[in-house]
Amino acid sequence: MGGISHETSTFTLVPTNLDSFYERAYLHGAEITEKFGGSNTPIGGFMDGAQTHGFEMVPIVHGEAFPSGPAPRAVFDGILDELVSGIDAAGADGVLLDLHGSMVVDPLDSAGHLDDPEGHILEAIRAVVGADVPILAQLDIHSNVSQRMIEMADVLIGRESYPEIDMAERGRECADVLVRILKDGLRPTMALHQIQMIWGINQVTAHSPMREAIAELHRIEAKAGVVCGSIATAYPLADVPNMGASVYVVTENDQQLAQACADELGAWLYERRADWHQYSPPTREALSQAEEEKRYPVIFADRNDNTGGGSPGDSTGTLRTFVEAGLQDACVLYVVDPAAIALCHEAGVGATLTLDIGGKSSPLQGEPVRMKVEVMALSQGEFTYDGPMYEGLSTTMGPSCYVKQDGVHVILVTKREQPFCTAFSRTLGLDPKQMRYISVKSTAHFRAGFESWAGSIYVVDEPGLHDAGHVQFEHLGRTLYPLGDKGEVVAW
Repeated sequence: MGGISHETSTFTLVPTNLDSFYERAYLHGAEITEKFGGSNTPIGGFMDGAQTHGFEMVPIVHGEAFPSGPAPRAVFDGILDELVSGIDAAGADGVLLDLHGSMVVDPLDSAGHLDDPEGHILEAIRAVVGADVPILAQLDIHSNVSQRMIEMADVLIGRESYPEIDMAERGRECADVLVRILKDGLRPTMALHQIQMIWGINQVTAHSPMREAIAELHRIEAKAGVVCGSIATAYPLADVPNMGASVYVVTENDQQLAQACADELGAWLYERRADWHQYSPPTREALSQAEEEKRYPVIFADRNDNTGGGSPGDSTGTLRTFVEAGLQDACVLYVVDPAAIALCHEAGVGATLTLDIGGKSSPLQGEPVRMKVEVMALSQGEFTYDGPMYEGLSTTMGPSCYVKQDGVHVILVTKREQPFCTAFSRTLGLDPKQMRYISVKSTAHFRAGFESWAGSIYVVDEPGLHDAGHVQFEHLGRTLYPLGDKGEVVAW
């Protein structure tokens, strides 16, 4: 068991290096099971399956970095060499992998292989285990799936929730299918249908229209002979040939059925392609609408500065709107600003100081917002998620602080991560549930810990590296709705 997991934006300025993997999770052997045991993660699911079915699971290496730019080839090769050599030495009966499905490695080789690192990983493992050892991988819902991945793996299983609260469940499903292969003689056959589209923001699986897409997936999975199926909504910030939505289906020794089911579901999704997109207003417009509707607390999701998509996390559009509007009981989660944090730690809790917050990574992220703040709390960032997403997983946001100016409260962090729940904010003494206006640097994953008590939610469009005006595709392998003929973003 092991994996290499990275969601790679080819448009961000945030670099990836070896330290990026150590910052999140670069673990070996028992370190992996110690970190992920009992957590809502794919590896937590693998471990549950091993315990339930009674097989020995040998953890090799797990390398994962926060979403950012392409990983250097030398870093990727080093982790992959450890994974492959460890699997080879273990003499495994089967292989369970935690992959993302949207990694990009730089520089690309002459064959273009490393715009498809997951295919490269699977092929390298296949070369040492041979054709008869089953390889199963758990993928993110935001995967760019290649034919090479389909050919090199026996079974791929993607998450079917967004926010992705089913990570352990899908990991357990991988373990269950592996046991069926080894003990029951299941002979999986898998097929891919690459759809000529990318998804917009309408992919939250608890709501229409995405809820109906998952229901259609389950209808396909209920057919006789079908083992499992998955929808990949694509990771759209990777300018690579395999970028785009897809469907992949696994059947019991029936390649023709697998392809027919994948094609059927893919056609159903493409026919409804306009349904997956909707307009995102700027924060000021959304705030005006929220004040008319009066359903509080209101959450503004800053999609273009979603750190879970590789953004820097320091755009200032929503923060500036909050300050200029003179809002009370308003908070921003989180702004990445190590320089401001250092000044706060030096000044101490209770100090008042003037800070230029955010806007330091790129002019495209907006100008810094000057605020005269009181330092409310300081932290080194350690906390444990209380779910449902990543429930039980302990991690850190790095040196952090909580500051406020009048009614605007801001949490500053060093590590780029979305607020999946309120656990970290509460360690600093800020309970978002007590706020009236909440800004999150996230597109949808925040819903896992926020939606159940939110009054209203607006996905907003503010300037940033990843807004439509700064994204231009040059290396796509197929025409994708709703992009223009030259790769320009017509709708996002």
